[in-house]
Amino acid sequence: MPKIINHEERKQQIAQAMWRVILDKGMEGATVRNIAEEAGLSLGALRHYFSTQDDLLVYAMTLVQERATTRIEAVLKKELPPKEMVLAVLYEIVPINEETRAEMEVWFAFVAYVNHRKEELPIPDDGIWAGVQKVMHYLQATSLLKEGLDLDLESERLYSLIDGIAIHAMLEPERLDAERVRKTIRYHIDSICMEA
Repeated sequence: MPKIINHEERKQQIAQAMWRVILDKGMEGATVRNIAEEAGLSLGALRHYFSTQDDLLVYAMTLVQERATTRIEAVLKKELPPKEMVLAVLYEIVPINEETRAEMEVWFAFVAYVNHRKEELPIPDDGIWAGVQKVMHYLQATSLLKEGLDLDLESERLYSLIDGIAIHAMLEPERLDAERVRKTIRYHIDSICMEA
């Protein structure tokens, strides 16, 4: 009896193999041959799923974004107090565990590699700016934000904080460990919210 292959699972397996190659050898080491070898597939089998390296690249980037979105959606289903909900969502997009650290490293490698090709590749948006705006509107709608804040500027500031802390936590994990990342984000959210 022929083996039934779940094609979506196989595509994810290949994309995750690409992530591992990037983490180990950088984007320059992410050749089709190295990715096929890491995935345990022949070049022909890999090309059956992704006819070009660009197809695989876009799929792998999209998968990183989808995994973060899935985690955030799971957080949103929990019954948490509003401020804790906001913090839990923000913690899902910064590198504070092995999974989010690997995703962040791969995402930044992707972005640096394809930045000059934005017009020719359908590069997915990381969604962080839109997410930060939703977080700020949520804090405002739940009457947690301090009076008189400029929502647009506060959104920009939170976005900058999240992006900056993500980069530094990735580059300096011994200085900016998970606890310090969480503490810094909480400190900022506390600074813009009314006291309980």
